[in-house]
Amino acid sequence: MRTRVKICGITRTEDALAAVRLGADAIGLVFYAPSPRAVTVAQAAKIIRSLPPFVTTVGLFVNASADELVAVLEAVPLDLLQFHGDESPEACARYGRPYIKAVRMRPDVDLLDLENLYSSASALLLDSYQKGKPGGTGNTFDWVRIPEAMRSRIILAGGLSADNVESAIRQVGPYAVDVSGGVEQNKGIKDEAKIRAFMRGVERANR
Repeated sequence: MRTRVKICGITRTEDALAAVRLGADAIGLVFYAPSPRAVTVAQAAKIIRSLPPFVTTVGLFVNASADELVAVLEAVPLDLLQFHGDESPEACARYGRPYIKAVRMRPDVDLLDLENLYSSASALLLDSYQKGKPGGTGNTFDWVRIPEAMRSRIILAGGLSADNVESAIRQVGPYAVDVSGGVEQNKGIKDEAKIRAFMRGVERANR
């Protein structure tokens, strides 16, 4: 099965359109103010209005309040929610939307236990751990830590780029890969050439 691709941290319409034109299946919009890739509700709505059909729109949240999240959902037509904080399974599922739970790969993480705990999630997204940063570290983690039995069900993130995405897919065999900083010229500003190179790496891995 072809590995799906999500380009996260989109802040501009032109970057969203470039990502889709080059083959991305999904785009990620960050609703977390401390992030350099954060978007406002108005920005997000404008970006989504520009998209063609069959592109999955994902909203990323970090310990957002229910009021904050509902306000975003009322204004922005998101297909999928992505939770990067300490949200419980009940908190993630309460909005009636499919969701992804991000897991920061601390040394003591038990992925099989977490998969069972978040059984209502569409997938677990595995990201590198760095104290004080909920994501976007730009670092990889040891992919050997991912149990063989669940590899085809996860979304692999953390430090991916055109330089390593082919080997990552060949080694892990994830359902999807997620990239942000690895296809940027500056934080929040994507680089079309880097997206193209990344997509070529994914294509090579799927041959």
